[in-house]
Amino acid sequence: MMAEVKVIEQRQDGIDIIEMKNQGLTVRVTNLGCHILSVWMKDSKGNTDDVVLGLEHIEDYRKDEKYIGGILGRAANRIKDGKFTLGGQEYHLAANNGPNHLHGGTEGFDKKVWDYEIRDDKVIFCYLSQDMEEGYPGNLRIHVSYELTGNTLTMIYYGTTDKDTIVNLANHTYFNLSGRREKIYDHKLRIKASRIACVDKDGCATGEKLNVAGTPFDFRKFRRIGERINDEHEQLAFAGGYDHPYILSDQTEQITLLHEETGRKLTVSTNLPTVQLYTSNFLEGGFPGKGGRANENRDGVCLETQFMPNAVNLEEKQQVILRKEDRYAVFTAFKFEVQEND
Repeated sequence: MMAEVKVIEQRQDGIDIIEMKNQGLTVRVTNLGCHILSVWMKDSKGNTDDVVLGLEHIEDYRKDEKYIGGILGRAANRIKDGKFTLGGQEYHLAANNGPNHLHGGTEGFDKKVWDYEIRDDKVIFCYLSQDMEEGYPGNLRIHVSYELTGNTLTMIYYGTTDKDTIVNLANHTYFNLSGRREKIYDHKLRIKASRIACVDKDGCATGEKLNVAGTPFDFRKFRRIGERINDEHEQLAFAGGYDHPYILSDQTEQITLLHEETGRKLTVSTNLPTVQLYTSNFLEGGFPGKGGRANENRDGVCLETQFMPNAVNLEEKQQVILRKEDRYAVFTAFKFEVQEND
């Protein structure tokens, strides 16, 4: 089922809106930060809803501090104290989230206007991040491809650098399969992961791992997101809910989100080693959402596939390091399905 891909709006400020459409899905994206603006799909009764959160005005994404739908980079998530050492040199980044560096800095990839081209059933975004932009070394040329095939939206990220650097891109879409008719507490979630990475009181990965068995973090079998989100647990208290990296156990359909009432199901596959489960604990207080309705806490759930956060300061074999002779290449696929209700 080939998708029709076309530009539906071109603005004078260089921001374009591109629509990808086939018989099952309609996806709208923009070259401003590669944001996913909307995903329209049917439910088991034939009703069509937008199943991702967004903002009322496209220009608001330039200043959005909730990172709704955008590509995060040069490094997603938190880097401890905004610094790292690479090749014997210490680099200092903006501390834009308490003491830590978050999602690429004060103006990360989600705030940039990318070049793009439409090729068959995909749109390919391109951006050149110059040496020392936001404190990161190396001229990094990055491509992000969005391809809609049947009921699956596949995101492929690839890039090269002229100097050793760190790269850890992620997408920060907030999903709500009810079409935002309710909060995400009754969504059922399954993540094929037996461990999470623990975080400190500032939400930064510490290097400590927690076995999920017997804890509120165990989603190895389908469970309601809201079932144990308010349990008394130090890790939940630190993050205000779920905001933790899950260490994935395989590379096939590792993550499944299900909304039983509508029959909508989202399955996520990736070649990345972790997924950050974030239950929009700090969503409220931003720009107006779609239709002027405020976005509130627990309105959406993010499933941010990525390398281990803060890995440059924690891991001996640091997958986030991109050497100048290598190529960055990762993918994440979102499959949208509808289950018939009994």
